[in-house]
Formats: sequence, C-alpha cells, structure tokens
Amino acid sequence: MERLKSIMAAAAGVSLSICMQPQLYADEGMWLPSLISERLGDMQEKGLRLDAEDIYSINSASLKDAVVLFGRGCTGEVISPDGLLLTNHHCGYAQIQRHSDVEHDYLRDGFWAMSRDEELPNEGLTVSFLERMDDVTARVLEGFSDGMSGHQRDSVVKANSAALVKEATSGGKGLKATVEALYYGNQYFLFIYKEYSDVRLVGAPPSSIGKFGGDTDNWMWPRHTGDFSIFRIYAGKDNEPAPYSPDNVPYRPKKFFKISLGGVEEGDFTFIYGFPGSTREYVMSDEVRYVSEVSDPMKIALRSLRLDIQDKYMSGSRDVRIRYSSKNASVANAWKKWQGEAGGIARLGTVAMKEAYEKRFARWSEGTRYEDVLPQLDSLYALLGPYMFAREYYMESANTVELCAFARNIAATVRKAQSDIGKAPEQEDSILAASGENALKTSRAFFRDYYLPIDKESFIAVMDSFDKDMDDKAKPQYFKDMTAQYGSIRNWADTLFATSVFTDSVKVKAIALHQAPLPSGDPALVFAEEFRLWYDSAIQPVCKRLGDEIALLYRSYMQGQMEFEPDKAFYPDANLTLRVAYGKVAGYSPADGIIYEASSTLEGIIEKDNPEIFDYDIPQRLRELHAAKDYGRWAVTDSNGNTTVPVCFLATNHTSGGNSGSPVINADGNLVGINFDRVWEGTMSDIAFDPDYCRNISLDIRYVLFIIDKLADAGHLLDEMVFVE
Repeated sequence: MERLKSIMAAAAGVSLSICMQPQLYADEGMWLPSLISERLGDMQEKGLRLDAEDIYSINSASLKDAVVLFGRGCTGEVISPDGLLLTNHHCGYAQIQRHSDVEHDYLRDGFWAMSRDEELPNEGLTVSFLERMDDVTARVLEGFSDGMSGHQRDSVVKANSAALVKEATSGGKGLKATVEALYYGNQYFLFIYKEYSDVRLVGAPPSSIGKFGGDTDNWMWPRHTGDFSIFRIYAGKDNEPAPYSPDNVPYRPKKFFKISLGGVEEGDFTFIYGFPGSTREYVMSDEVRYVSEVSDPMKIALRSLRLDIQDKYMSGSRDVRIRYSSKNASVANAWKKWQGEAGGIARLGTVAMKEAYEKRFARWSEGTRYEDVLPQLDSLYALLGPYMFAREYYMESANTVELCAFARNIAATVRKAQSDIGKAPEQEDSILAASGENALKTSRAFFRDYYLPIDKESFIAVMDSFDKDMDDKAKPQYFKDMTAQYGSIRNWADTLFATSVFTDSVKVKAIALHQAPLPSGDPALVFAEEFRLWYDSAIQPVCKRLGDEIALLYRSYMQGQMEFEPDKAFYPDANLTLRVAYGKVAGYSPADGIIYEASSTLEGIIEKDNPEIFDYDIPQRLRELHAAKDYGRWAVTDSNGNTTVPVCFLATNHTSGGNSGSPVINADGNLVGINFDRVWEGTMSDIAFDPDYCRNISLDIRYVLFIIDKLADAGHLLDEMVFVE
C-alpha cells in the first residue's frame, strides 16, 4: 500500500501524508497475497498463527500453491499429494451435466470414480496456479508523460503490458499471464499462471445433496447444502501441463491442504484464499442508485419471467430437467443475488452515505486538482443512464433467446471460414474441415441441452417486456417493423420458431459442413443480427465512450480518496485475481427478534426433508444413516446434546462471485471448509460491506468427508488425504 501511494504521489507531483499504520474497519477487505505482510499484524491479532511466507512465497511452497482458479470463474483447492481437488458442486455442475444422460444421470444419482481409470476427462476445463504476482506499474507506464491524452496513455499501457506478458510466458509449458489494473489504473500487477488442461471428474454427490434446497435456499441461512465436487489434476510424466492423454499421471503439487478435523466454533479466526470476481467499493452515489433502483429491479423482473417458464417445463419432464438444470441454476443465481443486493443497499442507506461522503470530499477538494472530479462524474452518469438501461435490457431480453444466439454463432463460424479461404485459397480443405468440426461441436452442445417450447415462451415474455419498458425512440427500427408486421410478439414468435432452419439438427449439420448454403434470410439469424447491429451501432459505442471517460475520472477520484483519507486501509476492487480475506466465525441477526447461530447440522436437513418437493428430497441412504446415527468419526454433539454431523457455518470473510469453491482456512493454515455463498441480506458487499450483515457461507469439511465415507463408500479418496486432529 505504501508503494502504491508513493507511485501515485510521484505521478501526481504532490506530497502525501501517509499514516504508517492504516486502520482496518471490521473484516472488510480483499488483500493481495504478495502484500499480505502489510496485514499480517492485524491477522495475527485476530488469531492467525502463520507468517507471511506461509501464505505467499515465490521462493518456497506456500498456501498459494494449493489454490487454483477453477475454470473461468471459480476457485478450487488441492487436498492430496496426488492432485485431488475440491471445489463447489455448482462450479463443477456443467461438467457433471455433460457426463449425464437419462441412463447415467449423475445429477440425480451422483458420481464416484472407484478407481483412477473411472475418472472422467472434461474437454475445455482448466485449472490455473498462480506462479507469482509482481508490481509492474513503472514498466507499464514507461513512456507515458503528463501531456498525453487518455487514449495515448491506454496505448502505452497496452503495448507495455503485451511485452510483459510475452516475456513472462516465454519460459515454460502452460504459462499464461495477464497485466491487471488496480485502483482504476493507478497501479498495475503482472499475474503469471501455470495452466493445466487435463482435469478429470472424480466425485460428486447427487444434486439432492449438492443442490439441497435449490433456489429456495440459495443465498439464505440456515443452509444445509453439500455444495462440493471432486476433480483430479493430471500432468505429463514431467509434472508439467499436458493435453489429455491416457498416459498422463496425477499432478504432484508443490503444496496441498491438510484437513482439520477439529471443526470451527463461534469467534474462531478464518481466512479465505480465492479469486473474487468483481467489486465496486469506491464508486459514487450515482452508480449505486442506478444499480439498486433501476438495474437490479429490471433484471430481476426479466429473469423471473424466464425462471417461471423453465420451472414449469422442468417440473414436468425429467429429460428437460437434465437439459436445463445448469441453465436454470445460472439464471437463478444472479436473480436472487440482485434481490438481496438491492434490499441491502436500501437497508444500509448506501446512497445517502455515499452522498454524504461526496459532500465532505467536495469541501476538502476545493482549490485542488480534484475539485471538478465529482461534478464531471455526475454529468457523465446522467448521460450514461439511458444507454446503460438499453444495454442491460438487451442483454437480459433479445440476447437470451437461445435459438437466435445459436444461429448467429453458426453463421459466424461459416462466414469466417469463407473469409479465411479468400485469404488463403490453397488451404481451403483444411479450413473447411476445421470450420466444420467447430460448428458441429457447437451444434451438438446446443441440441443436447435445448428445448424449443421453453425458448419460444421465453422469447414472447421478454420481448413483450422490451416493447412495454423501452422508450419508443430507443427501440431498433427492425423491432418496430416486425411488431407492426405481425401485430403481436406471439405471432412473430410463431413464425420465427416454425420456419427457422436452425431448429433442425440435420439442416444445421449440412450448413456446418458447408454442404448447404447459409440461409442469410432465416428469421432467427436476422433477429440476432439486427438486434446486434442496433446494439453495436447505437448503444455500445456510447456506453464505451462514456464509460471510458468515467473510468478516466475514477483514476483521479481514487487518488483523491486516498489523499482525503490517509489513515484508511484501501484494498483494490476484486478482478478475478488471487486475494486473501479474513475474519471470524460469527452468526448474525437479519431482523428484529431473529438471531442466527453460526452453524447448521444434519438435523436441519432431516427437518427440511420432503420427498414431495424435488429440492428437498434427500437420498434414502442419508435418511438411513441419520436414523441409525451411523456417522462414524464425523459425529459431533450439537448445542442441544444431539449426536449429529456438522454441515455449514457462517463467517465474516469478505467474498464475492469467484470465491465459490475457495478454501476456508483456520489459524494454522489447515482446511476447515469450502466457501460457496453469501447470506442474502449481505450480497451488497460488492458495493458496500456491512459488518452486521455480510456473512459468507461455507460447507464444513467434516460434512464433505462424511458424504464421501458413509454415503458414497469412497473411502479410497480419504486414504490419500492428510488429516489434522
């Protein structure tokens, strides 16, 4: 932090008065592991018994070497010397679904590989280990001078960043790198990863455990969801990244987590190591007001329409349920999060708090170079609002029509092949073969998980809303013409879905293999391309231009905030880079007269169990284990004197999307849980952290072990783990 402020001071040509011991408020914060020594004193005061090198080191194995970016938006942790990996069930859900069909329904029944030969490969799935992170601010800004425009500065940053990435990835297998801007471009870090692409499914509980409670319980407490899945990382015989091969061997990690069997109690120190996706802690009141009063309500309403339609068809067909389980979960997750976010912002009075802060900042900034920052931001937000609304409405309506998006994807693949042949006609055969393979892969994935009645009914619902909610001046001319031609959205949908060739897998295959011409006038393709043209020409350019101007001003506003509050400990907004968050196990009180304890147990699962409700119908085997109290070494005695099994617990760790699957670690660095959610009342923590309400929800590792041992009879997996009593 001190280095950041020194760099900012030098760039601004001003002197900053820095407090050497910045205060930390509550348990807020997502801290860079490479700078964790700046927080170590506070962490140790709260109970940590490790030093900075234990958490992050580039010279020896440390906890960072047991944490991975799982796929493109989750976290996982290595738990054995043979590359065994834990993450959330919902993070591995797409892989579990792709291996499922009516005959082998791993979503319903679960999956357990009883030998290494039974572990299932997953095309396209990767895990990435952070090798190191370096502050490269000086190198990224090399060649920049104060007289340059924002565009010129961006060009310098882009060129220097590309050179840094090339340099960082030239020396080994599987190396990837990114340069990320922190504090709105006041600081830059280079992140170097090693990526492994042979990642195999080892185990997953049935969805009646992994998704227990479904959307009803999502984001809620008390929680009883066994949200975990197990994978294994494979490598070449040199332990380096290698594409899938039967000859690959289990990866030997630099570090893996030992598993604590001691559990957690109220007040225990915990910390999270993971990849939080996105936060906006330093934005001004205009943006918070838009999010809570315009954006979230609009998106909630549109997704409610789609979810109701999906649920109707999924409840009536097992086949449709399998096809749409992953899609439905994806739509529902943000839908419920936005409800909690809007409610939390209103309850905390975040807009008013931001406005009060901005008034204080404005008084302080009089006569400084920051004097005009807030007025300029205010003006730009006023201009951006209508365009941002149109952008988000498009994304949640026209852009969600599955058939039309599929048509555009196939067309893009075919047209690219035609363009490539024009540039290199001598390579026509290989270009066509590669194009056909890609298009067929897209087609197979689409038809495997597609159900036309859902898509058609959703089209009618969201486009009816588009017609009612969008200002007539903002609507694309194509939309006006079609509604005038057909008289109603329903009539338009009848024609589009009845006549599009993209509903026919045989015809699509012929197009994909270049055996039939691309039907450029197809109604599904025209819909997708006309809406995209409107978005690309009338909406996105304005959003980008205004967004770039706002981002440039935020660079100055961020500098100003740090000068205005020199005693505050600032942490960079989340951007899917590795972070540490710490706090303690703690319950909370969401409303008058309600006090939530910090943990839940198997007793709560039995209380919720209901064979008549899909989301609460637990496996019969779990009922039998409970009736016999057959818990093995995983049994505990709860506060009521019952012998039971712990399931979930709450803590005050600051988390966000991307932290799904993150290891929850105790004071000694051992694994006690798997993070998987936040409480509904605290989901506004992406914008404002409220220590009274913001809680992360974690799966107690002892419940994971109980399921593996007693429900799955997969004790061979336990044999390769290391336990700490």
